[in-house]
Amino acid sequence: MEGLGKMRSLILLGLLAVLPPAARGEEPNEDRYVGYYYPAPDSREVYRARSETIPEASRPVRVGFVTGVAAKRAQRAYAPPYVFFAKGEEAEKLIIVALQDGPIDTLYRARAVLAELTAMARTLPVFAEFGARDRFTFFDLAKILGFKRITITDGRDFAHQVIIE
Repeated sequence: MEGLGKMRSLILLGLLAVLPPAARGEEPNEDRYVGYYYPAPDSREVYRARSETIPEASRPVRVGFVTGVAAKRAQRAYAPPYVFFAKGEEAEKLIIVALQDGPIDTLYRARAVLAELTAMARTLPVFAEFGARDRFTFFDLAKILGFKRITITDGRDFAHQVIIE
């Protein structure tokens, strides 16, 4: 009987090893893009938005935003230093990846890129509609569109995440 108990324990351990984390009672790894699009984030921050998500915000709106940004950047005479794309079941995760070494390889450079995106976002009509051109940031625009997380990375060693609340 003792051998049967050990066998049951081994079978149970084997099953636990192949079950997904949620089935094992663990927190699931919600960031399945780590190791594929970017390394594990070096840093994270939470941004409490000053804006609200618009009722029209949906997957097609977020994908359309990213597509529009890509189309606008493609019109430039030079290759973009970084690209945007939306991931997640509802395209609620915005990912910004550098295409060359240098522009996003430290937290400070990542924040500079995000500040540049704020300056660009403030020219959009939606900020004028809210009367918040001088108050809203790129993160507020992300909230308006329904993004829940922004990850910015050098595409090699560095990544920073902003959780939008």
